[in-house]
Amino acid sequence: MEFLYQYGLFLAKTATVVIAVAVIIALIVSAKQKAKKGELEFSDLSLDYRELTDDLQQQLLDKKAYKAWSKKQKQQDEPKERLFVLDFNGSMDAHEVEALREEITAVLAVATATDEVLIRLESPGGVVHGYGLAASQLDRIKQQHIRLTVAVDKVAASGGYMMACIADRILAAPFAIVGSIGVVAQLPNFHKLLKKNHIDVEQFTAGEFKRTVTVFAENTEKGREKFQQELEQTHVLFKNFVHKHRPVLQIDQVATGEHWFGYQALELNLVDQLQTSDDYLVQQFSSKKVVQVKYQIKRKLAEKVGLAASTALTTSLNTLSNLSFWR
Repeated sequence: MEFLYQYGLFLAKTATVVIAVAVIIALIVSAKQKAKKGELEFSDLSLDYRELTDDLQQQLLDKKAYKAWSKKQKQQDEPKERLFVLDFNGSMDAHEVEALREEITAVLAVATATDEVLIRLESPGGVVHGYGLAASQLDRIKQQHIRLTVAVDKVAASGGYMMACIADRILAAPFAIVGSIGVVAQLPNFHKLLKKNHIDVEQFTAGEFKRTVTVFAENTEKGREKFQQELEQTHVLFKNFVHKHRPVLQIDQVATGEHWFGYQALELNLVDQLQTSDDYLVQQFSSKKVVQVKYQIKRKLAEKVGLAASTALTTSLNTLSNLSFWR
């Protein structure tokens, strides 16, 4: 038993040293990467698809048939039109817009009027200012008169739909969640608990409505009314924005905060076609060169740890307070 104890102690010390060395190395590498914030990555999806098809045909056909098929493929001209594929998997704070703006800038530097951009969008919505900026990034594509298609395989609700409505065409999987054109805010208030424990909270403001509702002080009816008025105003802006970019909608019918599945969304003109992004891409491979554009942000070790902690904290707090969120 004494041997096992000493051996275990030795392993623990060794593991501690190894971890410490690994952390030091990671910090050194991270420091060297400080000047490089991120980089663009390009993937030729057309080439990947051709290689996949070639491998399958080689397995399924006899040598003579495969040779004839392969020769025919080589005789086909390279497509001149291009389809740029961007992915946006949005979180509550929409921090992904940082990469999106870089990707769109890169695409707009080379795209022409004959090209197309496909956004594979997935987002349940989030903060107003974040998704407002994200929608503005997509509008940059439209302003350059480049065709924009948005594909929703899972969810594009609230702020996510605010982005989707910019597109010339919206595709949705049959059971994708779409809509939720509304605004919600909720805020816990601990005033009664603090008062019960004889704790005073003093709040000082300049301007009658600098703070309408608060977490710790006592909320007033006038403050609540003003806060509700601000929510209603935000909802009106949201509705007007969606209707401007998608005039086929009966906006009062769909701007109730409800969400719908793809089948229902098609009937309500929230989407234009029931189709997954996979099916759409397969259709494009024969006529377009399909390129995926991705901006990979390089983060320092401390930033990675901080981002992970921030994400976990945000997720927890969002169950209590969703102030000024598209929902």
